[in-house]
Amino acid sequence: MQTSLTLTSIGALFGTMVVLALVPSVSVLAVSARAAASGFRHGVFTTLGIVVGDIFFILVAILGLAVLAEAIGGLFVLVKYLGGAYLIGLGIALWRSKSKPVATKGMAEASLLSSFLTGLFITLGDQKAILFYLVFFPAFLDLSALSVFDTIVVVTIATVAVGGAKLVYAFMAAKSRVLVHSGTSRGIHIAAGGVMIAVGIFMLVQAYSPGVVP
Repeated sequence: MQTSLTLTSIGALFGTMVVLALVPSVSVLAVSARAAASGFRHGVFTTLGIVVGDIFFILVAILGLAVLAEAIGGLFVLVKYLGGAYLIGLGIALWRSKSKPVATKGMAEASLLSSFLTGLFITLGDQKAILFYLVFFPAFLDLSALSVFDTIVVVTIATVAVGGAKLVYAFMAAKSRVLVHSGTSRGIHIAAGGVMIAVGIFMLVQAYSPGVVP
């Protein structure tokens, strides 16, 4: 199968998405915090949630659902409220986890799910992601001319670019966690919990006053 995308458009889209994904942001903080607090696997699952959110916006843009995006604009505000509350609760749980024994299989699975949801909520409530995929994204591609195969190529580009960039942060955060003395694990959980709470508050403020927070 052949794609109608040119190497120039593919390169421009890939390069732009890598740069944007590497720029320090709320999602980078979330990936780093989860990886530092619970290990690389949790950074991977947070990254997976971010990528799934990005893929959702890509499909919305490619399928020409701008009208739908406007119709469900209020839903994004609701997602921000839910996501903000969820992340604050997750941060509080991280603070409390310092005094609890870790690690039954059930707890590990729930924690991986929470990492995935963290990445997903952050992306779905991110105005910049919405702006990029629904406004600037069409500048790179002729969305009306994309075939199913082209769509698969674009989704693959986004997965590699965004996922790869976030995994770099997850690896570095997890590596630093392994290198520190075990006695600092309490501090890591407190710091990671603080990041989650700060991100949650950021999302709530942005949902309440979208014009105040850039």
